[in-house]
Amino acid sequence: MADNDFNVKISVITVTFNSSATVRDTIDSVLSQTYAPYEYIVVDGASTDDTVAVASSYRSKFEEKGIKFTLLSEPDNGMYDAMNKGLKLSSGEIIGIINSDDWYEPDALETVAKSYAESPFDLFYADLRLIRPDGRSFVKRSRYRRYATSRDWNHPTTFITKEIYDANPYRTDTLHDDYDLILRIRRDNIRIRVVNKIVANFRMNGVSHSRSIKAAVSSIKMKYGIYRQNGYGRYYIIEPLLEEVGKLIIG
Repeated sequence: MADNDFNVKISVITVTFNSSATVRDTIDSVLSQTYAPYEYIVVDGASTDDTVAVASSYRSKFEEKGIKFTLLSEPDNGMYDAMNKGLKLSSGEIIGIINSDDWYEPDALETVAKSYAESPFDLFYADLRLIRPDGRSFVKRSRYRRYATSRDWNHPTTFITKEIYDANPYRTDTLHDDYDLILRIRRDNIRIRVVNKIVANFRMNGVSHSRSIKAAVSSIKMKYGIYRQNGYGRYYIIEPLLEEVGKLIIG
């Protein structure tokens, strides 16, 4: 399915910073989608390596497929500031964000478009393959329930409508402001679609997967603070505790 047979425009955003070692995998995964995105936007934080040159080399390949390609490189205030810049540039009906360490499955956008055609949603997410530094992998399944936990949700598989994003830009306060956005929009009784199919792949080698006790304590405090500022009870302290203990055990 090479064309947008389901007639929904999907924008894809990638934020980068000194990602020349991995960004080709990300860009190639967007370029080779069975359902072509309407546009692809790369927002770079003024990288000092070859990231911009690598991204720029793909411009003609996207344009040959009729995909609008935008590359912005300038200093930013962190990855969520960069994401907000990409969101402002986006014009698709649905927006996906795939970071420069990660990559989509070939039919990721087709799965999203087909799901939207079957039943329009405001928020979509699916299963995620996590890749350990030693190459071993496992699948984190997606789920939706009234009890809010990031253990049910996978950011690289997330697609949100332009309308919802315009009303709810990312905060730029903590490492977990992506989950803060999910908690905020869940309060508005939005339409949520969860699909149990692997849509993206995630390398477990970033800051969010540090195994140090100090990093774990900091993350627990940040995530608990996010729950509380979004109106969740004190018992939600168990969520960041479980998540960080899990990271310390399995990596």
